[in-house]
Amino acid sequence: MSAEERLRRYEAQFKQDFPEQSLSAFELRLRMYQDWVESTLAGYFPDGPVPHETLLRSMRYSLLAGGKRLRPVLVLEFCRVCGGDVEKALPVACGVEMLHTYSLIHDDLPCMDNDDLRRGRPTNHKVFGEFTATLAGDALQAEAFASVLSADLPSDRLVRCARILASVAGHNGICGGQQLDMDGEGKLLTEADLMEIHVRKTAALIRGACLMGAAAAGGSRKQETAAITYADALGLAFQIRDDILDVTSTEEELGKPIGSDAEQRKTTFMTLFGERACEQRVLELTEQAKSAVSIFPDHAFLCDLADSLAIRNH
Repeated sequence: MSAEERLRRYEAQFKQDFPEQSLSAFELRLRMYQDWVESTLAGYFPDGPVPHETLLRSMRYSLLAGGKRLRPVLVLEFCRVCGGDVEKALPVACGVEMLHTYSLIHDDLPCMDNDDLRRGRPTNHKVFGEFTATLAGDALQAEAFASVLSADLPSDRLVRCARILASVAGHNGICGGQQLDMDGEGKLLTEADLMEIHVRKTAALIRGACLMGAAAAGGSRKQETAAITYADALGLAFQIRDDILDVTSTEEELGKPIGSDAEQRKTTFMTLFGERACEQRVLELTEQAKSAVSIFPDHAFLCDLADSLAIRNH
């Protein structure tokens, strides 16, 4: 089934289920992607009488905790705009979300950020204990690659997707970014220092998601370059917006403690530039991201997604 046929069916079902509600074209496609990913993720790691069922429950607890599902949405949409089969890219999208979830579990651990809340619920180690949470993250990282490599795609595309995921997960990606983030606690960092952290910790997996979507479709070099430019601008804007919300939002809105950066004596973009300059930077980066995807004939969704992230409150 093509992405457009799936969207038409989803719209018809939505109107039947919620006749009083109206969604824009952007909201409809976003909801479809999110619901599709959510229902597919729910089929992984089923409950059952296995010796290690505690580990599976821990994995499911964080994997199915909701969230924006931004990264799998980016996989699916870049696959679509690059002319690929979105349905075949779904295991790739789910793999990216597994790897993202692993990184959140480990970020929250007492030896890292020591957070008590994630997406409005107690963090994994608060529910299952530190050693089980650590293993749940380890297992989800491994299962991410298993999911990607299970996709019904040509072997060269599978290898390309797996290589991209490994690159953004390793020492030059989110692990390196987390190391730099921890090293920077209690120090006054420069803008260049922050960029070194967040081009890895935040932007890397967003870049990987966009690139993997293009790779799953067999995208051209020009399309991959556009994906990288879009992702890097979007990822940095996302991080700056996070820094703003850590100061201006509430725990109820954000679903996690606010002011944690200040408590951990971390330098942020808000520390360096203040709210007004940060808001302006988010808008500038959002425009850069939107400009990058103008090469695609149907780029409205990616532009609307960037705009929605620029003004998000959680």
